[in-house]
Amino acid sequence: MARNTERLHLTLERIRKLQPPSGNQATYAFDDDPKQLCVRITPAGAKSFVYAGKLNGTPLRITIGSTNVWNLDDAREAARRLQTQIDKGIDPREVEREKTAAKAAAIAAKEAERAAAEDKKQYTLESLCNAYCDHLKTRGKADSARQAGSILKVHVFEAFPDIASLPASEIDSDHAATLIRKVIEQGKERTAGVLRSYLSAAFNAARKARFDAKLPSIFIAYGVKDNPAEIIATIAVKRGNRTLNAGELKSYMEALSENDLSDQALKLDLFSGGQRMAQLLRAKISDYDRDSKILRIWDGKGKRTAPREHLLPLGPIASSIVEKLILRANELERANAITESREPTYSNLLLFSSFGAKQLAGTTPGKRVAAICKTMNCEGFNLRDIRRTCETMLAGMHISKDIRAQLLSHGLSGVQAAHYDRHSYTNEKRSALIAWEQRLKQLLVGEMAPTKAPRKRKSAG
Repeated sequence: MARNTERLHLTLERIRKLQPPSGNQATYAFDDDPKQLCVRITPAGAKSFVYAGKLNGTPLRITIGSTNVWNLDDAREAARRLQTQIDKGIDPREVEREKTAAKAAAIAAKEAERAAAEDKKQYTLESLCNAYCDHLKTRGKADSARQAGSILKVHVFEAFPDIASLPASEIDSDHAATLIRKVIEQGKERTAGVLRSYLSAAFNAARKARFDAKLPSIFIAYGVKDNPAEIIATIAVKRGNRTLNAGELKSYMEALSENDLSDQALKLDLFSGGQRMAQLLRAKISDYDRDSKILRIWDGKGKRTAPREHLLPLGPIASSIVEKLILRANELERANAITESREPTYSNLLLFSSFGAKQLAGTTPGKRVAAICKTMNCEGFNLRDIRRTCETMLAGMHISKDIRAQLLSHGLSGVQAAHYDRHSYTNEKRSALIAWEQRLKQLLVGEMAPTKAPRKRKSAG
């Protein structure tokens, strides 16, 4: 180390006058008090305060800082402090490394805290519920996704925004009970039961995602370990028993117009035996075979991993409704193509679309049923009651339970149906639907009333 032979009492003026060395090595100008303080001057002219002492007999150099930043008194104090540490057997470099490590750890902890706070904002109960609805959509359960989204929005996100904004991993059974109890108190037991089911399903998806490769990995990020809705008792759904009598069903059919699209959906639903409206509304022109008069709809209800193909061999009235709908869809497409200056495409048109592009809203037919019911001035009924009426009448026509199940696509998920029974039941279903149309026609003209299921007698005593 090059150094001045004379030890100086450093001053600001003397430091300013120190000249760069003529060679390639830095030179050092030492202070007289403390003796371990010096100024290093590089060939480029940079000047820094440096501690120059010994640790266990080995020379030790520690840069304090630039003379442009540090003042002389602070540099002397820093040199004395370093010497004190060495006198105590402490290596100042280790102290500095520990400080640096502690600072890095503090920064990392702060970053982890920030990331955790962001996760809390991102992985909330509302976010989990929306992720579950998206999962239902990807599984082909669009109707369930819409129902879940609507119920969760009204009874969770809007009713309890404070709970909805909590991290999903912090939701406990008390929170879940609060959400469900409020719906029960509103007199909506069926909705409360459905809400409990959707909450439970969403938390189960998040809880099992780490160990179930079939579940989307997005659920893992919610950090859910338990299902808070699981402990809440299931809510029994009151089974409906409303069926329309002969006069009511006749009035209902007479109220359906020929021009209104939702009325045509209701009419096709009725004359095809009482199908699930949401499934019927998704039908496309390509789902209908004009030669065989068979309409294909897709049943994704229940725990099916993929929608089940459900074929309906329609009778004359139902098939004429479909063919009019096809003509209407084609005309709408032609008109839209002219307006948009493009070639018409007829390959993927919906049977039920108000303007030719978007499916008729699933709630529209139900609202129309409510409006008809109101004008009839009778006991309330809905689409589910229409479906129940259809099956009750079919049973009264001696259509077997097995054929009714095939016709209405329910109860077909057992081992026998899933693995062994490959019969299409086309002829049986066609015969049943033709007979069904005849019964409805007779009802309209008043020639024959539908057979009602016998009432159970109350047991004596």
